[in-house]
Amino acid sequence: MANIAPLSENITVLVYFGDVVFAVSGALTAARYRMDVIGFILIGTITGIGGGTVRDLIIGRTVWWTQNPFELLLCVSVSLLTYLFYQRVARHASMVWADALGLSAAAVAGCHIALGFGVAPEVAVFMGMLTGTGGGLIRDIITNTKPMITDGQLYASAALMGSGCYVLLHLVQVPEVVAQIAAFATAFGLRAAGIIFDVRMGPPGEFITIGDNSEPTSPSENEEQ
Repeated sequence: MANIAPLSENITVLVYFGDVVFAVSGALTAARYRMDVIGFILIGTITGIGGGTVRDLIIGRTVWWTQNPFELLLCVSVSLLTYLFYQRVARHASMVWADALGLSAAAVAGCHIALGFGVAPEVAVFMGMLTGTGGGLIRDIITNTKPMITDGQLYASAALMGSGCYVLLHLVQVPEVVAQIAAFATAFGLRAAGIIFDVRMGPPGEFITIGDNSEPTSPSENEEQ
């Protein structure tokens, strides 16, 4: 296992914050499909801890919440609260920004954990992206929803760039706290640009688009919006 300093306290707090945000987003998806309380808890919890779980399984690490169930219980509790107070939570416009913070922190934390476990740097970059986006991807697959990471939004790409920044700074031996903050800022900055300016990556011939991309390309997309 590689010798690597622990996560900074600020990043750790944001990781827990990300668990809450991801669990709420999963529970809201359950609401859209009119699931019962068990569905809320299941989808919310999977969204909250799914990315880190897949990461640990891939790299052969003991899944962290089987040893310390705090984050598991946190996601279960948040999902249940979302079920009980759905009407108050459903229309919170700040959710998209909260999600951006959670995504950025999860990408840095996932990359940090993978490096600490001794995986190759390039693999750690992918593990960071997977930690930030994996739970939402599992949620979308289970609920048969078009995954956000496939529609061109600066989401998985933001997590990937944040992870890449962290690994690069780690390799050149930048102080750990500085590397974590810079990587977080990179991921969050890209995600913020995507939100504010509607920046998206497009198909061949349209690598980057900026502006109103809300026009649906298929009836199924229109229904999802």
